Amino acid sequence: LNMIIQEMFRSTGSKDVWFFRHCSMSVEGRSDPSMLRHLTSKITATGPITVAEYMREVLTNPVSGYYVKNDMLGADGDFITSPEISQIFGELIGVWCVSEWMAAGKPKALQLVELGPGRGSLTSDILRVFRQLQSALNGAAVSIHLVEVSPKLSQVQAECLTGERTQVCVSDKEAVYHTGTSHTGLPIAWYRRVEDIPKGFSIFLAHEFFDALPIHKFQRTDKGWREVMVDIDPEEPEKLRFVVFPAPTLASTTLIQADDKREHVEVCPEGGVIVQNLANRIVEDGGAALIADYGHDGTKMDTFRGFRGHKLHDVLLAPGTADLTADVDFSYLRRMAGGDVVCLGPITQRTFLKNMGIDTRLQVLLRNCHDASTRAQLIQSYDMLTNLEKMGQRFQFFSLLSRSRLAEPQEEGEGLKRRKKGRVPLPVAGFSELGLQ
Repeated sequence: LNMIIQEMFRSTGSKDVWFFRHCSMSVEGRSDPSMLRHLTSKITATGPITVAEYMREVLTNPVSGYYVKNDMLGADGDFITSPEISQIFGELIGVWCVSEWMAAGKPKALQLVELGPGRGSLTSDILRVFRQLQSALNGAAVSIHLVEVSPKLSQVQAECLTGERTQVCVSDKEAVYHTGTSHTGLPIAWYRRVEDIPKGFSIFLAHEFFDALPIHKFQRTDKGWREVMVDIDPEEPEKLRFVVFPAPTLASTTLIQADDKREHVEVCPEGGVIVQNLANRIVEDGGAALIADYGHDGTKMDTFRGFRGHKLHDVLLAPGTADLTADVDFSYLRRMAGGDVVCLGPITQRTFLKNMGIDTRLQVLLRNCHDASTRAQLIQSYDMLTNLEKMGQRFQFFSLLSRSRLAEPQEEGEGLKRRKKGRVPLPVAGFSELGLQ
């Protein structure tokens, strides 16, 4: 890891300064009565709906879903992410990707896969690192694969990552719906599903992706676990309310661990399926996955919330005009990943970034920056990312790795052979001080 970081710092030298974003901002209308009418019609026809169905409709409905209609990121949007705050975040993730590729034996091809790429800032920063570390990548065939369901955001990503380079729109029936070439000459393709990503050694990144997937909510009652549903308020038909369904549902009888002691539980089965898919891909084709998100290790209860204009927003008020999110239960993801992969974490964002060398990187940028306001912005961004009262504690990092990646070399003799003679597993960047789980 130190070798990679030193190489990146050397390659930038005196020209290494604060990198300004060039992606455009846009603000959409903030009123969407059509979504509320759609939901009340559905509930009137079929009865109360699950929180998972509510989230799915509000966020990804193909006509009026929040993610489909809006560019919600950045200072003018409803929330801002770590890659939007500082280039250092994306650069260190890029170093992590190269480190894991090297630890895997430097495969001839490297697929960088990002789930929910936002505005494309994280991938953009990583590609800049790849360019700076061309000598370390040693001619590997690198390709970029983005999983995005939002037409709005895929356009923003294409503008950020490809600029004026031609993008080819393919038929909606094809797995790839958008292609292009990055500023650095690498092929980029857009998909709607993880399952459509081509086979091959891949580094999977999911930054603030799992927290937006639909969750089921459950409440412990005297009669056992019951599912929390969304219904029309009988006293105010233009409003929605939460209700506890009186009878068991399929979800309430299958998704909760028998020994769970909490009074309220949130489960994201869609996230579990995606993690299983990633784990299978890592086992079959090699690679690693890095997940960074709001989250906990099976301890929190009611985390479902909305954000609008960078402020908390009632999740049932004006559906379709605010982002909906719930903290990721990493204990559930670990359980769903299965025993064929190794899970590391969760650890705090502060710990991960410190282990990755964020302090050294900050000093390099400050040393080569002579503008007072930019220096102040660098320091402020560093504080936002690492301060335990801000993002440093709130965000957690979690990784999936192949078991062969961390297998201890075995001595020859007595029927045992070395996994690969003369090769000792490298520590996992960012997680180097942790034990395995």
